[in-house]
Amino acid sequence: MLSSTVMSVSPGVPTPSSLTPPSPPSSSPVRAIPGSYGWPVLGPIADRLDYFWFQGPETFFRKRIDKYKSTVFRTNVPPSFPFFVGVNPNVIAVLDCKSFSFLFDMDVVEKKNVLVGDFMPSVKYTGDIRVCAYLDTAETQHARVKSFAMDILKRSSSIWASEVVASLDTMWDTIDAGVAKSNSASYIKPLQRFIFHFLTKCLVGADPAVSPEIAESGYVMLDKWVFLQLLPTISVNFLQPLEEIFLHSFAYPFFLVKGDYRKLYDFVEQHGQAVLQRGETEFNLSKEETTHNLLFVLGFNAFGGFTIFFPSLLSALSGKPELQAKLREEVRSKIKPGTNLTFESVKDLELVHSVVYETLRLNPPVPLQYARARKDFQLSSHDSVFEIKKGDLLCGFQKVAMTDPKIFDDPETFVPDRFTKEKGRELLNYLFWSNGPQTGSPSDRNKQCAAKDYVTMTAVLFVTHMFQRYDSVTASGSSITAVEKAN
Repeated sequence: MLSSTVMSVSPGVPTPSSLTPPSPPSSSPVRAIPGSYGWPVLGPIADRLDYFWFQGPETFFRKRIDKYKSTVFRTNVPPSFPFFVGVNPNVIAVLDCKSFSFLFDMDVVEKKNVLVGDFMPSVKYTGDIRVCAYLDTAETQHARVKSFAMDILKRSSSIWASEVVASLDTMWDTIDAGVAKSNSASYIKPLQRFIFHFLTKCLVGADPAVSPEIAESGYVMLDKWVFLQLLPTISVNFLQPLEEIFLHSFAYPFFLVKGDYRKLYDFVEQHGQAVLQRGETEFNLSKEETTHNLLFVLGFNAFGGFTIFFPSLLSALSGKPELQAKLREEVRSKIKPGTNLTFESVKDLELVHSVVYETLRLNPPVPLQYARARKDFQLSSHDSVFEIKKGDLLCGFQKVAMTDPKIFDDPETFVPDRFTKEKGRELLNYLFWSNGPQTGSPSDRNKQCAAKDYVTMTAVLFVTHMFQRYDSVTASGSSITAVEKAN
């Protein structure tokens, strides 16, 4: 298994489980799914305005839980009218841990073309190829492409930690210079350069420095490419109603980023030949399938995910001097000065791991999960059973599901040591952020993120490196405002 390389060094993690939803208990009543989709056109528009403008996504879902007295209900999610005529916004929301887990039971749901709901960005963004994220496990091509992605990660495991650390040194050197010069430095650009640099070396097997244009602007090209695909489904806090009129009313065409994508494609084709050859010879993929899937893993899955996750992690640490002191103490007491950081060397940092998990619980990099019913089945929440019909689209908003009070004590509070000790480690069975539970194992038979364990271990390396280098770091918004270097 791919993940065994990394999971074997995770501290005290329970035996991986698929966490298949149990059969509904006989004591739970069968209940009609509450809520409605409203009038055609008008209902979806009203929900869209609530979702993006009047309430925001989290409040949108929480208010409906209160209204229907249920964590399972019918509603609409964007995008919708006027120009998304082929997109059905009707969903069944599943917003507690128990109902949310059905999203990952591949016996009863499918994942074909539902990465961001019934809306699917144009395949022109990926070379007219449906990449792995849009394939269902029942499709033959899924196993080939998922196995290829897992192979890339497995082969990169020997250099992953060292490349992360080397790129982190460059990032923090840049930030240090900015803080010294003006007492504040935006970390976004150095952070994205760090992410792009180490991922390109690990996944593509190429140093961006061989192409001055890619080294300088590759991360910007990926930013625009990812952003335009997701724009109809995300809020950018632009002045309303202009955001609704110009950003959420239609899909943006690929030609706006066609030139940049071609440059990235050519870079991977020229400098990632060893990886591409494995895709063709070992996994029976065409050169085009291999290259476009590799670019999607690099740009959408990895770069896009880390770009969201790392700022959340910095925000979780900022303004918490006591937490930083505890993390600093753990790092320095368990890792001797001068020790090279590896997956093995950070495996016993229980508090660091817990902080990473807690950040993923409250601020998952992928906020929404979707799945379509493969057949008629019964879905259970904590207190009810609901009849799901084949073809129904299920939608889970992770931040709400991951604050389930029946699973997590004080669920809306950031508790740094929540996932420590035996009780905390058991909670990992209910930590869903990666299209499956933290204790699950990615495979070609499921849709769990192939790099699930690499993500958490990279974040652990990020925090560990920070407290080897600094006694404290202060951030405000997207800027680092103060650093106190380690003695």
